[in-house]
Amino acid sequence: MCFHYVYNTILVPHAGTVAGDEALKHAIYAARDSSKLIILHIVEAIQYPPSFSSSERENMLKSIDDANEEIKKDMEEKMKKYAQQYTKNNIESKVVVGDAAEIILDVVEKEKVDLIVIAKRRKLKGVKKLLSLGSVSRKIVENTSCPVLLIDAEQK
Repeated sequence: MCFHYVYNTILVPHAGTVAGDEALKHAIYAARDSSKLIILHIVEAIQYPPSFSSSERENMLKSIDDANEEIKKDMEEKMKKYAQQYTKNNIESKVVVGDAAEIILDVVEKEKVDLIVIAKRRKLKGVKKLLSLGSVSRKIVENTSCPVLLIDAEQK
């Protein structure tokens, strides 16, 4: 007997890479015409340095904030282009600045996501495979109640 679960909302964390493209292709394949796909890119903010004199610090903080905003704008354009390639589905793109795992888990809860499709990079076998997941993948797998489809991003 073959069952096919209908996913209403599918989240694809996408780093703007070929691996993210593969994850998106799998998500589109898993989706139905009525499914909502969310392509999510997280900009990991450039961290503030230790304190300097007040005038140096203010200039540096402004430069960092400007750089973070520029990265975010560039990725918003890139994610919109990804979404526009797939007109069959209801696709939304989001770009957020912050901690990747926390933001993904927050979007899962707020958007009532019922499938996460995410690329992984490490190629090991058995228990070592699960234990070696990147910190973001591991946090997602360990802290979400919805299914997670890990796409192997390495060439075979």
